[in-house]
Amino acid sequence: MRARRLIAAASVAALGVLSLGACGKSAPDVAAYVGDTTYSMSRVDAIYSDAQETFGEAVRKEAAQAGASPSPEQLRSKVTRQDVVNLLVSIELGKRVAAAKKLQVPDQITPEQLQQQLQMPATAEYAKLWGEWADISQVLGQQLPPGELSDDAVMAVYQALAKTGQIDSGLGVAQVRELFGDGGFVRSGAALSAALQDEAERVGTSVNPRFQPLGVPSVVGNGQSLIFYSLPYIDADGPVTDISTPEPLPSVEPTGPEATGPGES
Repeated sequence: MRARRLIAAASVAALGVLSLGACGKSAPDVAAYVGDTTYSMSRVDAIYSDAQETFGEAVRKEAAQAGASPSPEQLRSKVTRQDVVNLLVSIELGKRVAAAKKLQVPDQITPEQLQQQLQMPATAEYAKLWGEWADISQVLGQQLPPGELSDDAVMAVYQALAKTGQIDSGLGVAQVRELFGDGGFVRSGAALSAALQDEAERVGTSVNPRFQPLGVPSVVGNGQSLIFYSLPYIDADGPVTDISTPEPLPSVEPTGPEATGPGES
């Protein structure tokens, strides 16, 4: 893909370590707190298990039609629990930012549109969450003023993309800037990242250490396919690996209502 430029498909953004000492919340059975919303570990496990089972069933069905027997490795999706937490927290923060700015988020991007390149059947809740996040991030990306990025920030995005194995690794800054074209998707991603970070701090957000650093789900297109990835928080000066270093938080019982999923009560 040396000669192809990357273009924005939905968004590119990232969120750093969200473990804010002021929150005063911590419990081993909680994956994340966002304000008064709680995402339990069991909720994360349920979405993850559903993704694996739905993916495996689809692979078995396709293999049976071809008279083949898939290996255990082929039956496992690349989706991780970290991916699930990234989605849940980003959706919640993104919805809050959109509401504060009085932005309407239309239901335009469907799981069916994403399933082939996301490599996840549209019936899986993970795919549905991705469709919801794509709508939110697209609206915010269009409304927030773009930021200017340093070489370090551009390279942070590039390195995250290179980890997927879908673009060449080992490129220098000049080559990456040429690959990214005008870099619009990187600049809009930095603006989205900053907005989510501000909202996380405003409402009080805490993430289980198991899922730190938190990444915002990101996707770009190369003109032929979509590349899904995530990366640590970046700002105008470059990548940020740690935003806060609070004292260890005492274990307490969850105080907020458990979120069964964005949009659900």
